Amino acid sequence: MKVILSQDVPSLGKIGDVVTVKEGFARNCLIPQAKAYAATAENLKRIDQMKAKQKAEADRIKKEAEEFAKKLSGVSCTVSVEVNDLEKLYGAVSETEIVKALKEEGFEIDKKALVIDKPLEELGIFEIGVRVHAEVVAKIKIWVTKK
Repeated sequence: MKVILSQDVPSLGKIGDVVTVKEGFARNCLIPQAKAYAATAENLKRIDQMKAKQKAEADRIKKEAEEFAKKLSGVSCTVSVEVNDLEKLYGAVSETEIVKALKEEGFEIDKKALVIDKPLEELGIFEIGVRVHAEVVAKIKIWVTKK
């Protein structure tokens, strides 16, 4: 029997997927628990419309993220750190310090969104990524200077 999933079901599929299951499983488990409904022509048409809406919304969100990434890419932040006599940092620049510098520039970014390839352990200019969307990463410049 073909059913359309109305919820994510582990080992079966995601919302909107049309899957073939045994008739007893559909009648006794999926349909009574509102995890799926019968794959009639009307329901298939409705699911196609729903998927089109979801795709349009996802495209709109991605476009907004790309615009925000453009704005963010023009940003360069300065992080001042303590150094020793040889101008070596006592530690690496942390994500918290970078987030604080971005906040001073007017951008509220979660530190989990930062994409840092290697720790910033010396003075200089570094380019790091900020994940603003699952598919969009903005590049910003971080200037690490001594206090």
